Amino acid sequence: MSTISIHKLQVLSFSHVRIKSHRRFHRTYAIRTMTMDAKSSEKRKIEEISVQIPLLSSPIPQRELLKSPDLQFNRLQPSERDLVQEKKLEFGQFVARDAILDEEFWTAAWLRAESHWEDRPSDRYVDNHKRKFAEQEFNAIKKRNKWQHGPNEKCACIVTVKKETKNVKRTVLKSVVGTLDLSIRYLLHGETFPGERVKAPLFCSINRTSQNRYGYIANLCVAKSARRQGIASNMLYFAVESAISDGVGQVYVHVYRDNQAAQELYHKMGFELVQMASSQLLEERTFLLCFKS
Repeated sequence: MSTISIHKLQVLSFSHVRIKSHRRFHRTYAIRTMTMDAKSSEKRKIEEISVQIPLLSSPIPQRELLKSPDLQFNRLQPSERDLVQEKKLEFGQFVARDAILDEEFWTAAWLRAESHWEDRPSDRYVDNHKRKFAEQEFNAIKKRNKWQHGPNEKCACIVTVKKETKNVKRTVLKSVVGTLDLSIRYLLHGETFPGERVKAPLFCSINRTSQNRYGYIANLCVAKSARRQGIASNMLYFAVESAISDGVGQVYVHVYRDNQAAQELYHKMGFELVQMASSQLLEERTFLLCFKS
């Protein structure tokens, strides 16, 4: 999976989250909080310079769009002022937040399909593979986001979208440039890290205590044409901070052993290798990394 490099190092402004990042994090809340500083917010908006970046390395085929009649692919991206969300992260020309619209779920699925198949461009059936992958992932994303096993277990699809600019209207498809999944789970009884019990019984008990509750990040990817702009690192930061704000003390992620760029990104963000899981994951050619708050 592709990642981006971090540049233009700055000091982080959060004090309650001990995460090793060099990005300035600006957290905004619901509209009722933002209205207290409306003048300065408006001033910043006027000073912003719009950067037009193509969304995908290749457009979503029209024949694939027509397969999903319930989706409105000409739907305009709603204004951030109209979205009442407790948590979101603004950085540069982008905003990271939870996906809300089905069209955002679909674009996230297509980004994942492109990322999954981008290293195999010579495959004559690659377009068919991507379409099938995107359709399956779209349904899976919707199912995961509806899944909640009590108030303390959940899954969210996080997306990065382009900020709205004056006199510029964008569709949802052209606004989403990055995505990842964040799930909050519990360890199985007897586990010290996720997946430790490889052959756990079908009806294995779950240790539902606060100490055994953890976050898990997966499917991090960025549109090929929008990389090297801090999107992956800021999405990752937002996901970790969101998990910690939900009372989670540890956040895990798997990374391929040959993906050196991804490993460097996670290490810079404060993730450390789970040594106990290394031998167990040898056949899968992956590492398990953990961030501790």
